[in-house]
Amino acid sequence: MKSVGGQTVRFLAPKPGGRLDVVIVTYLADLSRSQVQKLIRSGSVSVDQIVVKKTGYHLAGGEDLLISIPEPTRTDLQPEAIPIDVVYEDQDLLVINKEPGIVVHPSVGHATGTLVQAVLAHAPDIRGIGDEGRPGVVHRLDKDTSGLIIFAKHDEAHQYLQGQFQDRQVKKVYYALTDSIPPTPSGKIDAPIGRDAKHRQKMAIVSQSRGREAVTTYHTHERFLEHSFLEVRPETGRTHQIRVHLSFIDCPIVGDRVYGRSKPTLPAERQLLHAGQLTICLLGNEQPTKFKSPLPEDFESILEILRQR
Repeated sequence: MKSVGGQTVRFLAPKPGGRLDVVIVTYLADLSRSQVQKLIRSGSVSVDQIVVKKTGYHLAGGEDLLISIPEPTRTDLQPEAIPIDVVYEDQDLLVINKEPGIVVHPSVGHATGTLVQAVLAHAPDIRGIGDEGRPGVVHRLDKDTSGLIIFAKHDEAHQYLQGQFQDRQVKKVYYALTDSIPPTPSGKIDAPIGRDAKHRQKMAIVSQSRGREAVTTYHTHERFLEHSFLEVRPETGRTHQIRVHLSFIDCPIVGDRVYGRSKPTLPAERQLLHAGQLTICLLGNEQPTKFKSPLPEDFESILEILRQR
């Protein structure tokens, strides 16, 4: 049996097997890899009558696969004429320089005014690409983090670009202004991250058994009396990773009201974290392309305050 949308699909994994998500997306060509991964993580896939939630679960071949595919949900996302700073655009993708203060996709408390709705007005064809609630989104930035973010324009691009993030092939460089001075001018933070047991909306450094591997390197660009301007490179992509890791070494980001100082040390309206460089392979290119974004005005103005002290 093979059909999609409000159906249960059952088939035997072909030999020689492989990753669970790849095997399913090969069989169900109407679903994108990101859609299949969402089904797996939600518990909608079983292998030999056992629910498997690991997208990279290895199949030997011959296993009995059962996939429950819900009816497509109607999206109420409406395009909104919000100005966006397009750094690069082709037939496959958009690279946008996101302003601080704008949420990437609709969520509780943010039904409108998001970057997704702005991009829908600019490129209507992204509707239905990837997750229905956040079409075209390849990766995310926190609301108050500024800088480079990528949107895919079709499913092939979405899978190709997301695959590079999942395989850690994308090089990301962030710039952060921190309270305090790091223990060494350059360093590596290797500490697993998971949900905070007391505050479920927050992330925290946890034991290896409770969290996921998280690695961040940093280098000091400028050192001030009580602050540091850092170049930060996340090697993994955990939620709030840079913010949690810098707080862990007692160098929280200036303006971070969740992981930072309780009393502001500088007149920052938001966390001073900027996604300044992104290096990724575009479709059809074997050589990676580097995109850059300058520091926004609010970030630069705070740096100038420190330089003049």
